[in-house]
Amino acid sequence: MSTRGRPRTFDRDHALERVMQVFWAQGYEGTQLGDLTAAIGITPPSFYAAFGSKEAAFREAVDLYVSTAGVGPLRVLAEPADARDSIRAMLKACVDVALSAPRSGGCLLILGVMNCHADTEPLRELLKNIRRRTAERIRERLKRGIAEGELPDDIDAASLARYYGAVMQAISMQARDGASRKELEALIAPAMAALP
Repeated sequence: MSTRGRPRTFDRDHALERVMQVFWAQGYEGTQLGDLTAAIGITPPSFYAAFGSKEAAFREAVDLYVSTAGVGPLRVLAEPADARDSIRAMLKACVDVALSAPRSGGCLLILGVMNCHADTEPLRELLKNIRRRTAERIRERLKRGIAEGELPDDIDAASLARYYGAVMQAISMQARDGASRKELEALIAPAMAALP
């Protein structure tokens, strides 16, 4: 007589973490259902029961990323440092995030959906909106620096915020291309020179 083992339990939080790692490493378009099911050790029907669809799983993975791995660059903007130190710390945190990516480097919010297919447009918009909110947070920090006398009052905070968002994207792309920490951190000083 054989004894039955204890049924396996499904840890959805752990599975979502693994799903996030796969999407972060491979992007939405580069990830197949088989990649996701292999990463979390379940069958396709169980995956659909747990997440609904690949798109729904990606959206949840993005939410998890924003609240965990990707939170560092924005968290430092809220810390009580002067504006220049905040921007510098944000860029350093961006380097940390880009280098912590599984296997290939980069940022899920920047590299998660690169191709412009009609079927991925809603996800591209999702990531674009998050990046816009990031630029808005940077703009708010620069405006606070102006109000507190840390920065000249004639700077264009909106343009600088877009510029620093572009620097963050460059860091992510360079990390994906294999740049070292030293190479990525070397981008920070020239970027800071844009801040009067």
